[in-house]
Amino acid sequence: MSRIYIKHLALIGILLLSGHASAVEFNQVVADKSSINFGYKQMNVPLEGKFKKFAAQIDFDPAKPESAQAKFEIDLASIDTGSDEANDEVVGKAWFNTKAFPKATFVSTGVKPLGNNRFEVQGKLTIKGKTLAVATPFTFKPDANTASFDGAFTIKRLDYAIGEGEWADVSTVANEIQIKFHILAAAKK
Repeated sequence: MSRIYIKHLALIGILLLSGHASAVEFNQVVADKSSINFGYKQMNVPLEGKFKKFAAQIDFDPAKPESAQAKFEIDLASIDTGSDEANDEVVGKAWFNTKAFPKATFVSTGVKPLGNNRFEVQGKLTIKGKTLAVATPFTFKPDANTASFDGAFTIKRLDYAIGEGEWADVSTVANEIQIKFHILAAAKK
């Protein structure tokens, strides 16, 4: 056989195989390797905390980001500010009021590619019965049969009535709260 003929056969084989290959879809969240953290300033001192309990559902195919879906439910009483006293305070009525509003939720409404494995997810964030639109960029890092989704966005706590009454004074606790997430997901089985 001639070399040109072999090259053509190899090219045809590659094209045929690539037509049957499908992108990997990630939809199995690995909860113990995922996290939702937050950062804020209290009396101008940077502090961090996390939520120990949350449920996440992701359906993400990097070849079809426009059809991606995500939903998060955060158990607000699982907050860990690093201080038992602060944890007890923020679950109360003036802050999260977890008796009336035990969960915060995020439901995606769209995803768009930004290039270089970066995307932006748009959605609705509900805290204390108030729902607002948010958008956040995230980085998608595939690794064999898992992928990580990492991003951060800032909310204004007073927009959600987090910290009412005397706590509405933003000179003590800043209005801006940065939410950071790291979600590890396995490929669809």
